[in-house]
Amino acid sequence: MNIPLLLFIIYSISDNFIEPKFEVQVLDDSIEIGYGLAIGDVDGDQKPDILLADKKQFVWYRNGNWKRFVMVENLTESDNVCIAARDIDGDGKVEVAVGAQWNPGETSDTLKSGSVHYLVRPKDPTLKWIPIELHHEPTIHRMRWVKVSENKFQLIVLPLHGRGNKGGEGQGVNVIAYEAPKNLTQKWKYTSIDNSMHLTHNLDIVENGKGEQIYIGGKEGVKIFSHENGKWVNTNWAVEGKSFGEVRVAKDKQLIAGVEPMHGTELTIYPQSNNQSPTYTEPRSVLAADLNQGHALAIDDVLASGNNQVVVGWREPNAEKKVGIKMFVNSSGTWNSFWIDENGMACEDLQLADLNGDGKKDIIAAGRSTHNLKIYWNRSR
Repeated sequence: MNIPLLLFIIYSISDNFIEPKFEVQVLDDSIEIGYGLAIGDVDGDQKPDILLADKKQFVWYRNGNWKRFVMVENLTESDNVCIAARDIDGDGKVEVAVGAQWNPGETSDTLKSGSVHYLVRPKDPTLKWIPIELHHEPTIHRMRWVKVSENKFQLIVLPLHGRGNKGGEGQGVNVIAYEAPKNLTQKWKYTSIDNSMHLTHNLDIVENGKGEQIYIGGKEGVKIFSHENGKWVNTNWAVEGKSFGEVRVAKDKQLIAGVEPMHGTELTIYPQSNNQSPTYTEPRSVLAADLNQGHALAIDDVLASGNNQVVVGWREPNAEKKVGIKMFVNSSGTWNSFWIDENGMACEDLQLADLNGDGKKDIIAAGRSTHNLKIYWNRSR
């Protein structure tokens, strides 16, 4: 797909400020919804590819010519909703799990709501993959491969609701950890690691020694889980008493960024209390209060400035009748906002990744009502 590049420049605010510049490339202008994105090397060429959970298809785009390949389609009666991709066996190619049968109004019937599948890759990954059905709960919504120890990974799956949950009340969300067998087509062991939260919309992972911690955002706040002595334990509340939709944690753990509440209007950040504390407290800063269905979030040093920047996307027109993506940059203690995409991306999900090996993170985003998939190539500095 040969689509021309369009230069999109965001202007600096001072002479000593790193000027964010992004070059926009439209990869696909005919996706249906673009529920979820993942990044990873699908074909083993040592280049990160883009994977997408669309309404009825799970697809990947090959780095370089960005040709689109369908992995699985029409997996369940209802829509697809999420995808997880990571190399968990060290062969240089990602393993892929997916969630479908998206029916958030049905919280009890496992036949009508929710699905989890592992996708078995063919020798030629451009051909159709084989889905293996795993245990699931209703309203499966998000999933991530998480490193629990050296060379060992689990698939963490997060429903939106607990069983029978109505309006965010009732039984808590059953957060599931799947243990991958050596032969990934055989039966997978699974266990519930928590059921104390409600309306758990998203999760993030950060390094923790030889493994990784999970941060889950939901109605009651953000909760941290660590894998210790062979099992998952709740370390602490990172933030308590605030309702989160999206949550992202800086790699250095110094900041948590959130969209509050679920599908909310506010972009917030919380500083870590101190280097030893797992909690994030005041001062809570509201970077933006004019989102409409904020649904995509990332935090990282995209500009290689030594500080974290926050990237947020929303999917419904706000008071200015605009959808889009903005970057928030901290300059001398003041957060300033810059458009990444002004009214051309009704953002359902976004990811950060260095796609061309230049050492700088690019932005990848999928749009719901705009039906598009874009790369924002990082031309800063």
